[in-house]
Amino acid sequence: MKLIKKIGLVLIIALVIIQFIRPDKNNAETRNLTAFITDTKPSTEVTAILEKHCYDCHSDKTTYPWYAELAPVSLWIDHHVEEGKEHFNVSNWSKYKLKKRDHKLDELIEEVEEGEMPLESYSWLHGSITEEEKETLIKWANGVRASYNIE
Repeated sequence: MKLIKKIGLVLIIALVIIQFIRPDKNNAETRNLTAFITDTKPSTEVTAILEKHCYDCHSDKTTYPWYAELAPVSLWIDHHVEEGKEHFNVSNWSKYKLKKRDHKLDELIEEVEEGEMPLESYSWLHGSITEEEKETLIKWANGVRASYNIE
């Protein structure tokens, strides 16, 4: 029993100490969606899907839930946001050349079709993307890609 108490005490101390490790927040002034919206022209329905399921991890501004203040969850969320922005960041859309924009939309389609996006861990707390929403998002992304006329 003494061993269990010692392990418990060490875990509590570690949990308290880790609270002092604070990752930088993804808190730009705005999401800076102008170039993305101008270029891709999402419908109201697509915009709602993107706002609900995508922008928090794939833009320069994240709306953090209360539990994002608690380590180790804060570190886990920070990792997901950084990785999401690395692969697809709508706030950087104006910096992408046409071919890269096409590739990013192709990746979006692939990830959504395969059920990889949004992440399952995100969906647990924010709700899953429905099949209808998936179809709407994929149809929109395919339409944008077709307008690029890249061969």
